[in-house]
Amino acid sequence: MAEVILKHIVKAYAGGPRVIRDLSIDVKDREFVVLVGPSGCGKSTLLRMIAGLEDITSGDLLLDGQRINNLAPKDRDIAMVFQNYALYPHMTVYDNMAFGLKLRNMPKDEIRQRVTRAAQILEIEFLLDRKPKDMSGGQRQRVAIGRAIVREPKVFLFDEPLSNLDAKLRGQTRIELQKLHRDLQATMIYVTHDQVEAMTLGDRIVVLRNGEVMQYDTPLALYNQPANRFVAGFIGSPPMNFLPGRILMVGATLCFQSAGSTVQIGLNNSIHYAALIPYEDRTVVLGIRAEHLMDLVMNGQRPYYSPDTRTVLEAVEHMGSETLAYFTLEGQRFIARLSGDTVVDMNKSIPLFWDIDKAHFFDAETEQAIR
Repeated sequence: MAEVILKHIVKAYAGGPRVIRDLSIDVKDREFVVLVGPSGCGKSTLLRMIAGLEDITSGDLLLDGQRINNLAPKDRDIAMVFQNYALYPHMTVYDNMAFGLKLRNMPKDEIRQRVTRAAQILEIEFLLDRKPKDMSGGQRQRVAIGRAIVREPKVFLFDEPLSNLDAKLRGQTRIELQKLHRDLQATMIYVTHDQVEAMTLGDRIVVLRNGEVMQYDTPLALYNQPANRFVAGFIGSPPMNFLPGRILMVGATLCFQSAGSTVQIGLNNSIHYAALIPYEDRTVVLGIRAEHLMDLVMNGQRPYYSPDTRTVLEAVEHMGSETLAYFTLEGQRFIARLSGDTVVDMNKSIPLFWDIDKAHFFDAETEQAIR
């Protein structure tokens, strides 16, 4: 059992602002939870408080029901993997992994058994006699993870462990971390600024902004039902497109009309109709993901698709399986994700259809989702 509960956690430095503001989350036993957000949002500070490396100003930190606010880091049964690996350069991989166990005066046979098992899990048995300078960044990170595994802690903490790796190696290591979580059946809390990393690794994701939880949910829930405009814009690649406008009644049709009247979309047949009725003659923000701007009519029918918007493309990225088309709409940068075999003529305008049922609407003042 390794459940971590944070109740009304606050972190404030003397003479400075609050870094963490009344934060409450629960991490279930054997769950992989990712803390994600922009730089300065407090995610690494929160991780260090769980580890005992930062004091908690107020609130309760519970591990399996026991309050551990004042417990020393070495007594918390928590292992942390750092961004910079933190390996001893003069020691071999074996000695780096065994160092913490030797400090506890653990029997040599048990140390050897634990190091060998961790090396097998991480597939680094052939590295045990090497020193850090003789290894790649990815291999060093595996050693750092192995050093945490041999401790057999209740909770693993990861502080942006892949940020020093190249893109290809990050992708490979993400897969290895998923497998590691399944094999160890351990509770893991992982910090990253990379929302793609968060989406692929987390059972649940905490989206942080200025020390506050914007939303705490599964990856798909964050993607499909963002609680506010910040989450909608932060989660997803490419990011969601946003267009300010108003909800108007045009004749008998409830419509969204963009601020410059370039886009007018009927809403009577959309799933948003009931929620947007109270917003008549009020300002809202429409959000739509790149894949929900279509360059064709699906099967010749589009009962929930708006009339097309004509646009001239400014740039195109051919990705093979898909094409990303960039254009400007009323001063806002928009991205449409088109099929990979789309033939694009940069000199001609193209029609784009809006899958309005897949769009999102946000209150312009509170930025909360309208549902």
